[in-house]
Amino acid sequence: MSFLKNIFNKKDEAIKSYEDFWSWFQKNEKEFYTVIKQKNNIEQNFFNKLSPKLNELKEGIFYLTGMVNQDTVELILTPDGIIKNIVFVEELIKSAPEINHWLFTALKPPAEIKNIQINMAGHSFSKDNMHFCFKQDNNFPDEIDITIIHNDYNEENKSTITNGIYIFLDNFLGELNFITSIDNLKIAGKEGAEEQIIPIEKLKEFLNWREKEFIEKYEGIRHNTDNDNYSILEAELQNGTALIAVVNTDLLEWDSKASHPWILSVEIKYSGENNNGMPDQPTSELLNEIENKILENLRDLDGYLNVGRETANSTREIYFACKDFRKPSSVLHQIQLKYANKIAINYDIYKDKYWKSFDRFINN
Repeated sequence: MSFLKNIFNKKDEAIKSYEDFWSWFQKNEKEFYTVIKQKNNIEQNFFNKLSPKLNELKEGIFYLTGMVNQDTVELILTPDGIIKNIVFVEELIKSAPEINHWLFTALKPPAEIKNIQINMAGHSFSKDNMHFCFKQDNNFPDEIDITIIHNDYNEENKSTITNGIYIFLDNFLGELNFITSIDNLKIAGKEGAEEQIIPIEKLKEFLNWREKEFIEKYEGIRHNTDNDNYSILEAELQNGTALIAVVNTDLLEWDSKASHPWILSVEIKYSGENNNGMPDQPTSELLNEIENKILENLRDLDGYLNVGRETANSTREIYFACKDFRKPSSVLHQIQLKYANKIAINYDIYKDKYWKSFDRFINN
């Protein structure tokens, strides 16, 4: 009977929602608390049990844990730098119940610079040996282009120094700010500074100022695409298959692109090998249905602009420029699940204030 009981218990613990996850966690939290407090093989007794449950819920959620005081364990959930997974980490933590002796945190929080001292492979990373400078480009005035200067940086140790700097910024700025606030990041030594160097402790203040300036500049800007003009671009690829793109040419000439800095790229794979890389009629209808479903949820006047689509090599790619990254992530995840048994859908979200990734359409 105990064997059968174990089978049914495992089946009951399938994780399909945030509530399922926290229900499972509450059943095990006392055991987990003891494991972490006593440092009793945390990887085997906690992480190896936590990780599969998080993956059942949503792949791409990672974790950190430790005691914040003698009585409280903190569990930090993180997307590990992947923008499209931020919203799921935030939602999961927001849905967490109150559990005695536990603190649940979404994304790695910022820390006071005086408390950050990172040592890696014989190198240290602190306010004592790091600075930054920034570059302004009149062609792209809203981009935040930062160079981090480390006193020890050279060609031989650049990999180690780069990794250490990323860890330092993750801790100093906090994960969300680090992921979202810097457009271009370079690493250099003192001799590589092209502009005036600034103490690293001023970086947070600088980024907050630039973000405030950016928000004020583009507050409330919207674009209605109802009367926009579109172009159809056709080409033959090197392998002899066709490429067809439909792009909103008015959007590509818009002078307020930076107001919608997040690019959603949706990739849908289909079988087009026998049709010059193009979809057949039933597949084309399914692709259009999926695109219409996205358009229903991501409307232009809400801040989501359909830039266009590209079809070639058994792949349909659909592009949106967005004011934020959270809603597109949620919408595409739900559409992924809805059509999982019919067709493979993947998506990515990245920051591109000036839509440089669409230059190929303008050039053509």
